[in-house]
Amino acid sequence: MRRMLAFLLTFLTLSLINVSPVSAEALPGDILKMPMPGAPAIALPGETIEIQPQEGVDITELTIVSVMNGPYKLEILEKGDGIKAKIPENVAPDVYFLQVKSNKGEVVIPNGVWVLKEYPKVLRIAHVSDTHITSGTKFGYVCGEYFQRDIQKIQELCDGGMIIPLHSYVATDSAYTYWSMDNRVDVIINTGDVVDTAGDSKGYKMMLDIISRAAAAGRPTIIVKGNHDDPPNYYPKLIGPTDYYLTIGKFLIIALDSHGDEAHPYMNQLEWMEKVLEEHPDKIPIVIVHHPYWYSAPQGWIGGTIEGFTAFDDKDWEELTQYVGYYWIGGPEKTSEDIARRFLQDVEKYNIKLVMSGHIHHDKLHIYVDKNGNEHWFVTLTATGAPDKETNPPSEPDKSPTWYGSRIVEIDENGNVRLPEIEEMFGTLFSDFISLSIPQEFVAFRWTTDFGSAVKFINLIGEESGKFAIEVPEGAQVDASVTNVTYKLLGERKIGDKTYELFEITVPEGVSQLVISKGKDTQKPEVTIPYTTPSKLVKGKPFKVYIGAKDNLGIRDIYVEIEANGKITRYPAVQSSGGQAEYFVAEIPGVDADEYIIRAVAVDFYGNKATFEKVIGGTQTTSKTSSSTESKSTCGPAAVLAFSLIPLALLRRKK
Repeated sequence: MRRMLAFLLTFLTLSLINVSPVSAEALPGDILKMPMPGAPAIALPGETIEIQPQEGVDITELTIVSVMNGPYKLEILEKGDGIKAKIPENVAPDVYFLQVKSNKGEVVIPNGVWVLKEYPKVLRIAHVSDTHITSGTKFGYVCGEYFQRDIQKIQELCDGGMIIPLHSYVATDSAYTYWSMDNRVDVIINTGDVVDTAGDSKGYKMMLDIISRAAAAGRPTIIVKGNHDDPPNYYPKLIGPTDYYLTIGKFLIIALDSHGDEAHPYMNQLEWMEKVLEEHPDKIPIVIVHHPYWYSAPQGWIGGTIEGFTAFDDKDWEELTQYVGYYWIGGPEKTSEDIARRFLQDVEKYNIKLVMSGHIHHDKLHIYVDKNGNEHWFVTLTATGAPDKETNPPSEPDKSPTWYGSRIVEIDENGNVRLPEIEEMFGTLFSDFISLSIPQEFVAFRWTTDFGSAVKFINLIGEESGKFAIEVPEGAQVDASVTNVTYKLLGERKIGDKTYELFEITVPEGVSQLVISKGKDTQKPEVTIPYTTPSKLVKGKPFKVYIGAKDNLGIRDIYVEIEANGKITRYPAVQSSGGQAEYFVAEIPGVDADEYIIRAVAVDFYGNKATFEKVIGGTQTTSKTSSSTESKSTCGPAAVLAFSLIPLALLRRKK
């Protein structure tokens, strides 16, 4: 009964927190097929772009705007199945929000149009993957380069260092923030599993916010669908098409949907890809597809070089099948072997230089050298946002460790591929780690309210500078007295229903913050402990503490203190829902005491501190709000409603 009660409390509370009714307003995919937030139109000033409206949609006006530039009205040259629209000659190079007016309504497409000064001779890609954003709880613990899913294990490894519970949303936002600041990068490419559950509309809207901030900072995004985005109900409404191609000067990027359980493209997709390649014979092809093609190499599971074969020779192909991934070749029955072979033949025939993937939540590189001596790089990335991967250090000695990672992939106009920094950092291109521990060692926690906006940075890499965009309420200004990043405000603009400020900032090593508010904040947070799971705590056994916390600006620090046997131990808390949460959870490995205090602590960006205590001991549990805050010890509305749905008989304690 106690277990059932705990389950019901958790399920009802979190489900109520995450209620996200579908809005009646037009979504990007209601109006356009292309461009979309994950698939922008790309051009130079004076060039034309193609706009593909949905069936029955008549486009009446197109405008592009960024924080610093525009608005510019696009000239509609012709209408048909697609619309040709001209970028004005005087457009400043930038990443633009596309504002669309149509007979079906108006919509703003963040990252809709990327205008370059000139096309790159070397395309520098920030590779992220498997972000697995969720409106629920999905997190792991990090401490420097360490990553664990168990609080006790990370405590043992961290040895008094800073433990950070990293939610998939925060991890994804932090990676996008970092690569938006990095001036070496041209574009961010996400190789799929945008959200954790395909039906999580709120999760996709959180991703849309991340794309919007990156676009406001001048960094474009290109995304391919993953199996967790399947079936594609919300994906084409909020992110982009499942199969498409883009050209960036000399480079041709082809996105292929590898579907759900099938785990590979279909033959008709390869036929479409071949047609695109035939139409662009002078381009350097890059394929982005969620499921990786190779599993192993002659050097082993971790990857390596495969050379001296051709997929056009039957005997060679038979040898190659031992290295092809289960996803593509169809397992023991090899039901998709024709597709796998056709794809590798296309790689050789059309000299596809780079294939980027994710899915396996682990770094891996295969370099396929065909019989003509051409190199084809198959680059697979660990999960940027998902904690569902082997830990670092690994759970068992023979396991292969990993972390929350991302990396730069470079490809030049001759098709030469590089992974900058990787070989220098790890001594090889074929190892457990061939990515940077970003976002793991660069974390940004954001808050936006009617009173202001604030962000807390945890930067363990070293001083980082670049452009940074944030949503702000109108009338808010930077409060230098509580801001300790170096900043310069470049511009501010309202785009759609959000106002963005764009900064040039320098984030120092360590913990720092940027605070934008309407005045000094003297109001302390409200904090409470609605419940624990299990509800009746057992000496020495693990349990979870659920915390309700609110503040007029935002929560900078939130944690639980266990005071027992004359000692205070601190445990970090993480949001129990994606995005900007009012409920948090802390995992406690167990308390070896008959009587102790559970203390929830919340601190805002002005240092105002609030605590709430539960005294555990004997047959009684008492609660009180500390004198450090004037807030009332009441549950948040979702928690109260959740409790009201439980029969009272289940809540009575046994004497």
